[in-house]
Amino acid sequence: MNSLKVTFLLLLLTLIFIAIGFKFGGQRGMMMAFGLAVAMNFFSYWFSDKIVLRLYRARPATDQSHPQLLQLVRHVTQKGSLPMPKVYIIPTQAPNAFATGRNKNHAAVAVTEGIMQILSRDELEGVIGHELAHVKNRDILIGSIVATIAGAIGVLAAIARWGAIFGGVGRSGDDDGGGVFGLLVMAIVAPLAALVIQTAISRTREYKADKIGAEMTGQPLALASALDKIHRAPVRLKLDKRPATAHLFIAKPLSGKGLANLFSTHPPVEERVRRLQALAGMPNK
Repeated sequence: MNSLKVTFLLLLLTLIFIAIGFKFGGQRGMMMAFGLAVAMNFFSYWFSDKIVLRLYRARPATDQSHPQLLQLVRHVTQKGSLPMPKVYIIPTQAPNAFATGRNKNHAAVAVTEGIMQILSRDELEGVIGHELAHVKNRDILIGSIVATIAGAIGVLAAIARWGAIFGGVGRSGDDDGGGVFGLLVMAIVAPLAALVIQTAISRTREYKADKIGAEMTGQPLALASALDKIHRAPVRLKLDKRPATAHLFIAKPLSGKGLANLFSTHPPVEERVRRLQALAGMPNK
């Protein structure tokens, strides 16, 4: 069901891109915008792991500095039949973790100093399982495709807004105000719709990573407990100041309730915990 939902949302995102390109009327401009977005995300796909690790000042974990952590990661990769990723430590007391890398043979898992202090071994194993599930599910590739289309929509929308303001460029060269107004509305609404769809896909992938990671480790309740501890921790990683990397982490410091849920890259923690408890066979309260 999650895969069907992601496929549907990707199709919807593509249709929005085609619609705004058709409304704008410039096939050449549409292809140029799409080409630019592909180039930007190609660079991101190949080099984003190095960029984000440097951004958070992550340092490699070694057998001398963190033998237990590396042993735990090896244990989970063996369970999941995955290659051993590179492991990094982020120097912050905020409890969090993320996985990055372009594929399972070039993956990295980073955990903060804080998460190792507040979680038990089983809980940390659950978190590692979740992050390696992202690698196993090719979520980084899917995220790159989504970002490519959403980025192209953003570029086209910007061109369309300026075109509407300075002369009303449209598909059929309409000079009437209705055509200009319609172009301007689409240029404003389309990027918002793309953002909603992009974050919805991200939330869907988080649910799937929870499920696959819990099945990989065999400890859904440990992951549920870890998510609850991270959510309630007094020290939170200020990911809202770095929205471009927010989707990478296992937890985001937003409530995910109400209108904010539309633009949150992560589902509500309470719902994630409930689903993991159901996976473990616990009855719903």
